[in-house]
Amino acid sequence: MTVIGILTKPQFPDIRPLLEELLDWLRRKEKIVLVGSSSGEYFHEGAQPIDEQIAAGADLVLVLGGDGTMLRAARLVEERSVPILGVNLGGLGFLTESTIETMYDSLEKIFAQEFYVDHRLRLQGLIRHKNGEQEQRTALNDAVISKGISGRMIATSIQVDKQFVTTLRGDGLIIASPTGSTAYSMSAGGPILEPSLETLVLTPISPHTLTHRPLLVPSQVSLEIELTSHEGGTVTFDGQIGIAMEHEDTLTISASPHRTRLIRFPDRTYYDVLRNKLKWGDA
Repeated sequence: MTVIGILTKPQFPDIRPLLEELLDWLRRKEKIVLVGSSSGEYFHEGAQPIDEQIAAGADLVLVLGGDGTMLRAARLVEERSVPILGVNLGGLGFLTESTIETMYDSLEKIFAQEFYVDHRLRLQGLIRHKNGEQEQRTALNDAVISKGISGRMIATSIQVDKQFVTTLRGDGLIIASPTGSTAYSMSAGGPILEPSLETLVLTPISPHTLTHRPLLVPSQVSLEIELTSHEGGTVTFDGQIGIAMEHEDTLTISASPHRTRLIRFPDRTYYDVLRNKLKWGDA
């Protein structure tokens, strides 16, 4: 791994000294380093935007931040499936594997090939507007259709592989990957999915009919959700990209052909992460 792309969380108060120390360490290892931030800002004078360089040439992406910065990194390198190591500077940090204290040890293990890679399922979404326009986006965690600024309930018609499932009225619908099952979907009452599962979960948000419960479907299917109410809504991908939807607009969701590759180490399992992040077993 010669070219190291770094994405940072610029709001972190000690990011500059941390970054300067890291750059010196990597250069002593004879690595080429490309540095950007989750806000699109850059850390040295006169630097040109380098997101495209990271996406095209990085052998490893090192994320200094939280899950939000990890999601941006995953989107940036999705077509090349570049391995990503997350160093948690945020709060919960479900996607991150390392901390500031263990960062250099983690990098030594990576350069010594002492790691494995989780291949995480991604979502691809196609929005078809009734005026004929189309927009395509991807996500690692989820795509969420939610009510608009009026605050009124919206109604959606849901199909799985062209088979009608139900009409859902409520505050919205979450379509989550196994990785995203511990994000918004879990907060809305959805199940936790082991990341290796080839499954999508549809989780209603405050459904008007209480018998509407989370639904698991195989990742090979195509989901089509039509906004049937006249109230406008929004579809959001990974909580970062929002697109307005109107009456009769449709969202089609399927598994992406690209996977996100997250670096993991043999001494920690997914269940260790659950126990640590969710405080399972605490008195």
